[in-house]
Amino acid sequence: QVQLVESGGGLVQAGGSLRLSCVASGSGFSINAMGWYRQAPGKQRELVASISSGGNIDYVDSVKDRFTISRDNAKNTVYLQMNSLKPEDTAVYYCNALITIWRQQNYWGQGTQVTVSS
Repeated sequence: QVQLVESGGGLVQAGGSLRLSCVASGSGFSINAMGWYRQAPGKQRELVASISSGGNIDYVDSVKDRFTISRDNAKNTVYLQMNSLKPEDTAVYYCNALITIWRQQNYWGQGTQVTVSS
């Protein structure tokens, strides 16, 4: 059984920074791509940033030059450094990972709230 556990959300003023972390725990698995999604009230969940096992990175246009995704494969951890936060970044942020045990499956964290005040 694999679990993704996020941490690092909270309340911050506009222009501030937060760092999200997501650790994959369990045994006997390998992690392929990892990413961060977010869902604001009344909106669909959207992909914010992703990083492949080879280190290829993509961002949604609205966070480019402000957010940085990274991963530590030895710790099975993905990070999202969020700078210059804006009120429109307010959402629940979810960690996502493509994980192979016997077959590749999509795993989600429980979500962490990020609130940016104006």
